Amino acid sequence: MDSYFIPFLDPQLLMVRYNEISRFLHRTPILTSKSLDFENNASLFFKCENFQKSGAFKMRGVSNAIFELLLKKEKPEGVVAHSSGNHGQALAWAAQSHDIPCKVVMPSNASEFKKKAVLAAGAEIIECFPTILARKAAVKKVCKNSAFIEIHPSNQPSVILGQGSAAWELLEDCQQRDVSLDWIGVPIGGGGLAAGTGFAVSVWNNLHGTATKVFCGEPSGADDAFRSLISGKIEFNKNPYTVADGLRTELGDINFPIIKKTIKEIYLVSDKEILEGQIKLAERLKIVLETNCSPPFSAICKNLERFNGKKVGIIISGGNVDLRSSVWGE
Repeated sequence: MDSYFIPFLDPQLLMVRYNEISRFLHRTPILTSKSLDFENNASLFFKCENFQKSGAFKMRGVSNAIFELLLKKEKPEGVVAHSSGNHGQALAWAAQSHDIPCKVVMPSNASEFKKKAVLAAGAEIIECFPTILARKAAVKKVCKNSAFIEIHPSNQPSVILGQGSAAWELLEDCQQRDVSLDWIGVPIGGGGLAAGTGFAVSVWNNLHGTATKVFCGEPSGADDAFRSLISGKIEFNKNPYTVADGLRTELGDINFPIIKKTIKEIYLVSDKEILEGQIKLAERLKIVLETNCSPPFSAICKNLERFNGKKVGIIISGGNVDLRSSVWGE
């Protein structure tokens, strides 16, 4: 087993850590819909991370990352990350709660809505050219010129570990309902949530003797993870194009080995299917959620035979939607 697993091979240690960081987080609810269950001939349990602090699951990873820094009694001079929105906003929130300065590198084409949210959370924004290389270079420059510590959005062990707490809570709450999940579905972009979920579920299965599997939904216009799982090595997108803006990122050398070991399937969905899934979830669950949330649900709708009669948990990854733009087309 890869070295990334070693510190938490003991399930009891993992439970302790998730309990420790829970005080920085909301325990988000699980929603269900009889009509969606009927249409898909499956029992669906939606873990609503759109109700998480800062509006997304990203708060889990950054909370654990900062918690680990403080465990070492090394309060950093500051933290920095690159982000199109949700990770930067979450890091700004978490850093502010510990009185730690925060800088967020954002691509110039990031939405003004998300930029305002990052600023409102107390961070400084550094704009860069809208490419992954430019984002990485800007973060590297900050770290070179200061003692700021990078908190990567998806390819850092502490962040990956924290993201897995959403699936752990989902499994705990379903267990209390006497429900044993067959599957848990997550979206996949940079791979942090997928790796964290896969790891947490594998530990849960070993602890409880269960056989829950993890699948991902990915936009067909940014299918690098799908291709990577097939080839066994990290593939890249030259020009990813999808309405799910948070899923245009790429996998990392830390999270991909975990994904290879713990993710059973990756299903591709079109932008049309993503938007249809987003609208249907909003209509039936009465919640605000991003396009980034719907790929795993859209994958179920597209692959009915695969999930026929199954109990499926779905992590709703976030709810940071610019309603003014959505309603008025601004």
